[in-house]
Amino acid sequence: MDLKIVLSPGAAPAEQVRTQILEQARSGALPVGYKLPTVRGLAQELGLANNTVAKAYRTLEADGVIETRGRKGSFVAAAGDAAARELAQAAEAFVARALRLGCDRAATWAALEQAWGAARA
Repeated sequence: MDLKIVLSPGAAPAEQVRTQILEQARSGALPVGYKLPTVRGLAQELGLANNTVAKAYRTLEADGVIETRGRKGSFVAAAGDAAARELAQAAEAFVARALRLGCDRAATWAALEQAWGAARA
């Protein structure tokens, strides 16, 4: 696992850890079942506080990207199906809300594109 943390005002270290592990898990660079370093070990390796890495791991676990198996540690989970299901549920809720607001397809897509752009900025 190769993580690079850049200490800058715009990018929180916990978010950098989360994003990089997520990307590596989705790309297959970290295969399903890969054992992640301990929170303490990764924090020490990256020069971060334990709580920073723990926060990233908690978020990844909540998103179904990793799973913690007690004393055995944290592992990359088979998250593809869970992520696809959650995305489909979010899309259904978004479309239902847009329809209740009286929005047509074009306005709904425009709102989605605007939100996507704002989130990626």
